[in-house]
Amino acid sequence: MANNRAVVLGGSMTGLLAARILAETYDTVLVIDRDEVLGVRESRRGAPHTRHAHGLHARGHLTFESLFPGLTAELVSAGVPTGDLGEMRWFFNGRKLQPARTGLISVTAPRPLLEHHVRTRVAALPNVRFLERHDILNLVATPDRDRVVGVRVQANTGNAAEEVLDSDLIVDATGRGSRTPAWLEELGYDRPAVNRVKVGIAYTTCHYRTRPEWFDGVQSINPVASPAHPRGAFFGQVGRDLCVLSLTGILGDYPPTEPEAFLEFARTLSVPDVYEAVKHAEPLDVPQSFRFPASIRRRYERLRRFPDGLLVMGDAVCSFNPVYGQGMSVAAIEAMTLRDHLRAGTPDPRRFLASIARIIDVPWDISAGGDLDFPEVEGPRTVKVRFGNAYIARVQYAATKDATVADRYMRVAGLMDPPSALMRPGTVARVLRHAPRRPAPAPSWLADEPAPEAAQT
Repeated sequence: MANNRAVVLGGSMTGLLAARILAETYDTVLVIDRDEVLGVRESRRGAPHTRHAHGLHARGHLTFESLFPGLTAELVSAGVPTGDLGEMRWFFNGRKLQPARTGLISVTAPRPLLEHHVRTRVAALPNVRFLERHDILNLVATPDRDRVVGVRVQANTGNAAEEVLDSDLIVDATGRGSRTPAWLEELGYDRPAVNRVKVGIAYTTCHYRTRPEWFDGVQSINPVASPAHPRGAFFGQVGRDLCVLSLTGILGDYPPTEPEAFLEFARTLSVPDVYEAVKHAEPLDVPQSFRFPASIRRRYERLRRFPDGLLVMGDAVCSFNPVYGQGMSVAAIEAMTLRDHLRAGTPDPRRFLASIARIIDVPWDISAGGDLDFPEVEGPRTVKVRFGNAYIARVQYAATKDATVADRYMRVAGLMDPPSALMRPGTVARVLRHAPRRPAPAPSWLADEPAPEAAQT
């Protein structure tokens, strides 16, 4: 069968990566999105989360650079900061990790700007076309429903008629709101089982004009939330003179959007670094919030039947708690897996979905397991989860004493190495030297003050 046209549903990062790979095989690649996306450098209606802090770390950065050579230099020329992942100012359990020169690059571009640069590269490919401002209505299948052969769309401007776009392959990259489970049911297939970890997290974000003394040569300051210190923050440079502060709270303790209350929430973080930087700063905008109720993993690989001509990728399969910064990197790894399947011939959907399930296993264990360390988060705490959290707490403490442990921890966090790498004898010896038992968390810098009331939901 001639590879005439592939259709990508969704023009955000996963869709762009899929289009880049599909363009190597298909005569035409059509990317459909409900928003205007070409030339857009700001957050848009279909991707409100992109306003908040994002990072392209380690393995994700390497994959993006391989697919789009020179992208990093292009972003640096546009004023985007880059730096070593291990040399950021990280705080876990109220303690500062030892700086470690890992050689792993972190790119802290504003997400809309990063997407703009990647989208411009993809749109420049001669066989890629974008269809903007079109709603995706449903899939079109053969009479026996064994194969998906098209998608029905409708322009969302004016009174446009519905249109069916034929395809040889469709990739659903529409994100966590994907309608593929419902479409499968309409075609007579089972919906995938779903794993959920209800974290009830919210980001509230404000931008500031950077002052040189705030960061003291580092790219960002990140007090990461933990059970003892459940309020967290990502405070980093995202432009030549621009920085972003995204405060995080879980299980209904949402960072407020009222400016004075926002600043007070920052004061209650485990360490003073962020609050001391911004308490007298002039904000460039009004804080805005985004809520993420649960991490969701759709188990497509467990379905016994799945139609040909349809693949699913990215957040449409697994949407991770965003505080772990895994989404773009996992999408990039999935894109490289798509390339492998295409080079072997027409992709078999069930084999492809099984392949990306194996990719998802590691970051899912990291993020879902980490969330289950919070006692209030509901979910099964297997022996593996309990052991993993107890050991990672030791690793994090050891990393505050030993730069080598910090380096190895960052390699796992950056998806360069599997978590099992932290169990190698040399690393275990270093960890247990500093933390033979699970260490108590450091007290908050406000430990002598009365405990703050939870922010208004």
